[in-house]
Amino acid sequence: MLALYQSDRQADALRAYLDVRATLATELGIEPGPLLRDLHARILRQDPDLRTTAQARDRPPGPPVNHAVPQIRYARTPDGVHIAYQVLGQGGRDIIFVPGLMSHLDLLWEDVETAGFFRRLATLGRLILFDKRDTGLSDRAVGDCTLEERMGDVLAVMRAAGSRRAVLFGYSEGAPMSILFTATYPRRVAALVLGSAAARWSPAPDYPCGRDTPPMFEAMSDIAANRWGQGETIEWYLPSRSASPHARELFARFERLAVTPGAFLRMLAMIREIDVRAALPAISVPTLVIHRLGDRITSPCHGRYLAAHIDGARYFEQPGDHSLRFASSGDSDALFDEIADFLAVGAAPDSEPGHILATVLHVRTPPSEAAARLVARHGGQPLAGPGQAVLATFSTPGQAIRCAQALGVTGAAACGIHSGEVTLDRDGVRGAAVHITACVAALARPGEIVVSRTVRDLLAGAGYVFIDRGSHRLGDSAEEWQLFAVAPG
Repeated sequence: MLALYQSDRQADALRAYLDVRATLATELGIEPGPLLRDLHARILRQDPDLRTTAQARDRPPGPPVNHAVPQIRYARTPDGVHIAYQVLGQGGRDIIFVPGLMSHLDLLWEDVETAGFFRRLATLGRLILFDKRDTGLSDRAVGDCTLEERMGDVLAVMRAAGSRRAVLFGYSEGAPMSILFTATYPRRVAALVLGSAAARWSPAPDYPCGRDTPPMFEAMSDIAANRWGQGETIEWYLPSRSASPHARELFARFERLAVTPGAFLRMLAMIREIDVRAALPAISVPTLVIHRLGDRITSPCHGRYLAAHIDGARYFEQPGDHSLRFASSGDSDALFDEIADFLAVGAAPDSEPGHILATVLHVRTPPSEAAARLVARHGGQPLAGPGQAVLATFSTPGQAIRCAQALGVTGAAACGIHSGEVTLDRDGVRGAAVHITACVAALARPGEIVVSRTVRDLLAGAGYVFIDRGSHRLGDSAEEWQLFAVAPG
């Protein structure tokens, strides 16, 4: 391995390691020793000491390098939740890695391959890692965690780390929130990387992917309910390493410390309902979609769909498992080169975005100063509209519903809410979403808050109860829109 690396054949050196480890695991049921694992890690991070002298070819590598673990810091969200984060590396760009269902900032540095992946990623810029609420070292949540709350976690971490604008790397379950964040806050995102990602996981008549996900949900739910902490999730995350006792124990410990079985079950229930397809047309930053052919959790169909529905997205596919962070589950050199090449092309210009994802609120009641104050208090921006309506835009649908409830939509008043792409210009906000929201409000009964299916899908896990109001053609659109009334309480 050392000779190959010093001959500028890094890929061959890494393949030699994979061959040795596969032989050891198959014939002896053991993992490579610490010296060999350390050499593998040093090659992955391109340790300059491996090239210092020709005599290095003839002596074994030294003891494992003691890289300090980045300091744990905490960001505080507006709702009082403490989010653990770390900062590693430096450079002209920030990269925020948004993890999947399980994360733990201390544990990820105990695995050589995982640590090597993140240390190498940190050579491309200042890397910011964090544990989402209800996972790892962050505060435990009282109930379900919504995409809106998770977006707030990212904003809190960015503020605490002094990051004005960053490359967002959304991995697995962290990808839908990253998509929504990018479409909602385009000024804060320089570029978007999506790994093992999906806009939704559950099958639907208008979605070509997800037919193979129900068995995955059932298996994961069964593991969480009955055998959590025994490492059985490795069969889904990293099946190529499932025969290794060491890897299975690593997963067992990660399960026990990264997330509780109850929280994992709650998050699985939320993921079944996630659908952020409406946000895809509003993504205007450079986007790279990465997928593995052997991914049992998120099949390549999902990644291909994302790349086809995000304007200008770049798609990279390679053999391997779901777990990108395990270097051996795929060709890590090719993966890193793809990410580095993508980022080298450049980020989106730091300018005013023309299109964003927004939620539009239309209340059929005369405007007033009190209504304007409530809109502002809930983070909304008032719009000029007809004289007998309160019209405003919000960053998230949850803000719009809470504002409508605070306005006291009762009596003759009725409300419509829709999320979609809007255009920002010097005259304010315009676009089809504004017109669609007016049509939704026109179909609302007195005292009702009626929302489009898009709003319902974006509020997965928020705890709202929706009553089906059937499908309707809105205005001149030939498309059928499914509408729902928000249940009181």
